[in-house]
Amino acid sequence: MSEIIISVEHVCKSVTDSTGTLEILRDIDFALNAQETAAIVGASGSGKSTLLSIIAGLDTPTSGTVRVAGTDLFALDEDARAALRARQVGFVFQSFQLLGNLTALENVMLPLELAGRKDARKAATEMLARVGLSSRLAAYPRVLSGGEQQRVALARAFVVRPAVLLADEPTGSLDFATGEKVMELMFELNREQGTTLVLVTHDPAIAQRCQRRITIEAGRLR
Repeated sequence: MSEIIISVEHVCKSVTDSTGTLEILRDIDFALNAQETAAIVGASGSGKSTLLSIIAGLDTPTSGTVRVAGTDLFALDEDARAALRARQVGFVFQSFQLLGNLTALENVMLPLELAGRKDARKAATEMLARVGLSSRLAAYPRVLSGGEQQRVALARAFVVRPAVLLADEPTGSLDFATGEKVMELMFELNREQGTTLVLVTHDPAIAQRCQRRITIEAGRLR
């Protein structure tokens, strides 16, 4: 029997301002097994990215529980959540989120150095070779194409061998052909490492490649 790696239990999220209360997520409840791939789909504004942020422990639910690898995220303080993310969770964003003052190699080394890994340079170099960027180690993000930047972001996410990879519209800033190549690479790396992959996407073709589809409509699971 597969181990449950992500458990989202009756999660609600609402925000209140002078105009009243807006319910973003309403009683979201599901679990994902280790090594499973899942796409979170729904219209813009349905709550997809908010749900992903809550699974990451970057945003807090109004009520409900999220467990990652058996740990209740919101029983931890912010520092402990950050430490858990560093050990267990990788991220890939639509906007790449590379540090502009660091080279491709330094961007990929960073999470390893933060984890105290002595082999950070070697592991990062090997990972960049795996994504086809051996010749771009010393390049800064500003001189990399969008596809190259996203491959650096993939290398940075996978180099720590996370139990969970969270991706928010990973091809949203790329043209179709480049996006196809990046997604192929993401799924390949995912299979190689046995990561649990959760991605937010508007693309039905990408969603179809995942084992599970989690559809959100007006903040509820459909």
